[in-house]
Amino acid sequence: MCFMKVLRLCILIISAVALMSSCKTYKKINYIQDVKINDTVAIRENMGIVIQPQDMLSIVVSSRSMELASMFNLMTANYQTGSETVSGGGSQRLLGYVVANDGTIDFPVLGKIQVAGMTRWQLQEYIKKAIVDAGLLKELVVTVEFMNFKISIIGEVNSPGSYTINGDKITLLEALAMARDLTIFGRRDGVFVVREENGTRTTYNVDLRSADLFNSPVYYLRQNDVIYVEPNKVKAGQSTINENNLKSVSLWISISSFLTSLAVLIFK
Repeated sequence: MCFMKVLRLCILIISAVALMSSCKTYKKINYIQDVKINDTVAIRENMGIVIQPQDMLSIVVSSRSMELASMFNLMTANYQTGSETVSGGGSQRLLGYVVANDGTIDFPVLGKIQVAGMTRWQLQEYIKKAIVDAGLLKELVVTVEFMNFKISIIGEVNSPGSYTINGDKITLLEALAMARDLTIFGRRDGVFVVREENGTRTTYNVDLRSADLFNSPVYYLRQNDVIYVEPNKVKAGQSTINENNLKSVSLWISISSFLTSLAVLIFK
């Protein structure tokens, strides 16, 4: 009879410990826990990334008069095994404008243009207006694209690496999805974004468990951002030889000691 009481008590204790561990794990793992379901909030305006020194831009001017438009466009590079030539046919890739350290590009006909600080949309309008005002072309379309917009994702994600981004808009959550999400060992409150701009480097900490991440200055990523996901204590403990095993043994020894003491008290 006493044995059954001890057994029931042990089961009750183990169930309580498992329940508390489950709740604790939920709070550590789940994303955006404090978001209000069906609650509509205004989306923070994102104007897109701005052009910075060392960016590479594709700028194409199109018009009904392709001959006139061609004087504003760079030639294309024809790539062959072991060589590179400038050509008008074959396997080609459009050459781009590299933004100088002073924030300028040397654009055909128009000369030097200060582009740093503009979005690609603003630069499109600027070039279009400059060409029209100069009376060079009347009907034209200007397309500006980033050619080297990339981000790097390292740490506790399933597919770390550098990723090239199409377009000029990507969120932190989208970037983590590209890296196939955090591993089970990644700290949801230990996501860091390292950003370099205007000659400075800033490191931001983001907690994926909180809806505040939508208001973070790094929710919308920029070119060359580095995302680092910190490992949790379990993963960090594995870096020490047998530390995890020692913790497990210690835990079971403590539980066994507690149950033995409890049984002695009851059988007395």
